[in-house]
Amino acid sequence: MIGGFFDRHADHWGPEEIDWFETFLEEQDVDIMAWALGTQVPPERYQGAMMREFQALDYIKHPE
Repeated sequence: MIGGFFDRHADHWGPEEIDWFETFLEEQDVDIMAWALGTQVPPERYQGAMMREFQALDYIKHPE
């Protein structure tokens, strides 16, 4: 999930987005999953455009 998000979006990130992502990676996997699925509200420091993109889950390829 996190790798797919990075692969899909990182090429257009600037320094602020990279800093956000690096900090995000330090969180517990179970928390990241809960934020992605919307079962927990992410901390204020992660709220915003990056979290909305992460929660969209439109970066995961599905076999057709």
